[in-house]
Amino acid sequence: MYIWLTTILLFAAFAFFAFAQAAFARNGAQSAADAAALAAAQEARDELILQLGDVIGTDDNWLDWLNLPGDEGVPYEGAYDAAQQLAAENDASIDDFGVAQTGGYPGFRVGVLTSYTVGDSIIPGTENRQARADAIAVIQPRCEFDENADPTKPVELVCDDERVNIDPEDFDLDDLPDASAMFSVRLAE
Repeated sequence: MYIWLTTILLFAAFAFFAFAQAAFARNGAQSAADAAALAAAQEARDELILQLGDVIGTDDNWLDWLNLPGDEGVPYEGAYDAAQQLAAENDASIDDFGVAQTGGYPGFRVGVLTSYTVGDSIIPGTENRQARADAIAVIQPRCEFDENADPTKPVELVCDDERVNIDPEDFDLDDLPDASAMFSVRLAE
């Protein structure tokens, strides 16, 4: 009886260890996916500020940029590279990447695959299994302004309790606050 109980307890311990290995790999993959999605959205947010600076004073619809109407205008360049770099720093690679819209806000969907496996265990086939995870990060506007404001005249923005006056006739990119004050980046899923 003692031998049977010892055998059952050892088997249970090894099974628990196998599940712990899988959970560790899954958590690592999720961390890599979250970091990669946030990096993509932050890079796009920074590019968005540069593009906004280019259109103020030249496009009478520049205030529309502050509302992020959809994913058509989200800068894609650089976002993939930023996501790939952060995924690599977390021992993973990107196997799915795209623009996504969640809750009406544009963002990025990133899927990663770990470069490490679950490892050897009593469960056959785990030694070659890699963990996979997905994440979506979105960009949300933080600035408020009078909806009836004339974009050809000076406009006051309130970005996270910081007042910013923008004069399209006399605009300098340094007039804009930090990108993080104008747009937040957060995980959606």
